[in-house]
Amino acid sequence: MSRLHLTFACGDYDRTRALEEGTVRPDGIDLTFLRLPVEETFFRMMRYREFDVAEMSLSSYVKSLDAEDPGFVALPVYTSRQFRHAGIFINAESGIEKPEDLRGKVVGTPEWQLTANVWIRGLLADRYGVPIDSVEYRTGGQETPGRIEKAAVDLGDRIRISPIGPHQTLARMLADGEIDAFQGPRVPSSFVPGGNVRRLFADPVAAEKQYFAETGIFPIMHVVVVRRDVYERHPWVAQTLTKALHLAKRKAAAELYDASALRFMLPWLIPGLEEARALMGEDYWSYGLQGNEHVLSTFLRYHHEQGLSRRQYEPAELFAPESTETFVI
Repeated sequence: MSRLHLTFACGDYDRTRALEEGTVRPDGIDLTFLRLPVEETFFRMMRYREFDVAEMSLSSYVKSLDAEDPGFVALPVYTSRQFRHAGIFINAESGIEKPEDLRGKVVGTPEWQLTANVWIRGLLADRYGVPIDSVEYRTGGQETPGRIEKAAVDLGDRIRISPIGPHQTLARMLADGEIDAFQGPRVPSSFVPGGNVRRLFADPVAAEKQYFAETGIFPIMHVVVVRRDVYERHPWVAQTLTKALHLAKRKAAAELYDASALRFMLPWLIPGLEEARALMGEDYWSYGLQGNEHVLSTFLRYHHEQGLSRRQYEPAELFAPESTETFVI
């Protein structure tokens, strides 16, 4: 019997490498694995739907559900999770000393709908009293001029937001004091030793640990999506791919603990893993719907409050139903 051939575009992760190398194979599926930068994957999947299966920004995916005929269906597989306190940078001469000082300031952000920025704006509003309408936002390229939103965003008049000039970059504007702060998933090039750009949270790791201890949230950034036409022709691929991605993650997690020869250039890798498990639990990078409802519900509330989705979706609405349940023996 012939196997189904699918293309899968994804970043370079330990938790997906077994699929790329073929040491884990989805039942009945041959994958052509394309290892691509996440921005390229998102752009090509959102704009042209080039791949059968792809990693996708959680925010972009949720926004796509507002379409009359949504083009994708997600699996509860979270290829990227990351705390984002470290993604807020300020100009040292802006007068910003604490998160509350962002009120009334001008903040640069590459795109409004970036998942990292949805989380950042949400935690600033929830925990520090910085509502989104208390800040003026400027959007555009972080390092290269000309970046625009991947998907159209209509925010109405409540939110003050405007693009930067066609030859400007947010990294340079932050260093020059043309914007007071920057929020985004990547470190701006103007954040250099001895420069006038610094992080808002001087010890972001401590802030992130406290955030998790108080909220139980390890923010989800990316999901895996299947193009809807592929899913509708072959609904069985949802659970099959989910199972394979679970196996690949489990294999990567086990390999992290091989202390005979460290796989990554981190001298204290094992103690770091032990600390993460002590604080966050055995399966701290969990997949699935169950156990992640609170994280997803919080994100979906932020997404709607920030003008990115027409209504507040429920977590179960995001995923192919076949991917959220499995058999037991």
